[in-house]
Amino acid sequence: MNRRHFLHRAALSATAVSWGPALSAATAPQTPWTLRQSCSSINFTRLTIEEACQRIAELGFEAIDIWCAYAGCQHLDDALKRLGPDGLKALLEKHRLKLCAFSVYVGGYARYAELLGGVGGGVAVRGASGPVKPEELTARMKSFLESLKPELELCEKHNSFLAIENHGQSLLDGPDSFKAFTDLNQHPRLGLAIAPYHVQALGASVARVIKISGRQLLFFYAWQHADGLKQLPGHGPADFTPMLRALAKIKYPRYVNPFMHSEPEPAVMIPALAKARAYLQDCAQKI
Repeated sequence: MNRRHFLHRAALSATAVSWGPALSAATAPQTPWTLRQSCSSINFTRLTIEEACQRIAELGFEAIDIWCAYAGCQHLDDALKRLGPDGLKALLEKHRLKLCAFSVYVGGYARYAELLGGVGGGVAVRGASGPVKPEELTARMKSFLESLKPELELCEKHNSFLAIENHGQSLLDGPDSFKAFTDLNQHPRLGLAIAPYHVQALGASVARVIKISGRQLLFFYAWQHADGLKQLPGHGPADFTPMLRALAKIKYPRYVNPFMHSEPEPAVMIPALAKARAYLQDCAQKI
């Protein structure tokens, strides 16, 4: 090897050493985001909690969101009064379902806090307070967060989290209110539930709201602004791929919950949810 060839080889080796770690970091495989799906028991409000669990498990959902007495749904109250923590745990284990959440819009979190803690703790989803003028947003949000202290003390006692859902004409509705919430919230057991139905009704970007929520996002409804079955993913016009991509970017670790209101009979609901679940899996494959 002549001197010129030796120096050239040495220079290449030095370059490889200096760039090696950077290239390794850039080309290292990223851990893929995994779509995990849950289903709300209110989709089967005409059935008992046992029957709802069976249908949800048979559809292939990993977890269940158990609903309070909204629109005639008795699942959560039935679990509270009849099953208790041990009975509810046994029911979930029988169907190999994990607990996604308790939805406590009617009755409030405090009513179900001990039950939630008794099954191991988890997320309780509730609404915010009434509408607010833009110039009053920060002050009202501070007041609202302060009012949650008793519920958050219960969360600490019962190993649970409180997720506040957005709604039209509510303190928590558009991107500005999500920003105010995330800027002001300092409690590790308090976070957000996103309902795209209401975000879309305002003409706002769901992906933007997901980005704002970041690590404070505790629950996500796969629910679009439409009528009837078209509220479900894969039935209406909304493309859920950008929403899932936004969830992946924030490394959202919890469940995506296909959802609709005005629940039809189980014979209609079962194939509709099967289609929604498969559609979301297809969207996840794209990202």
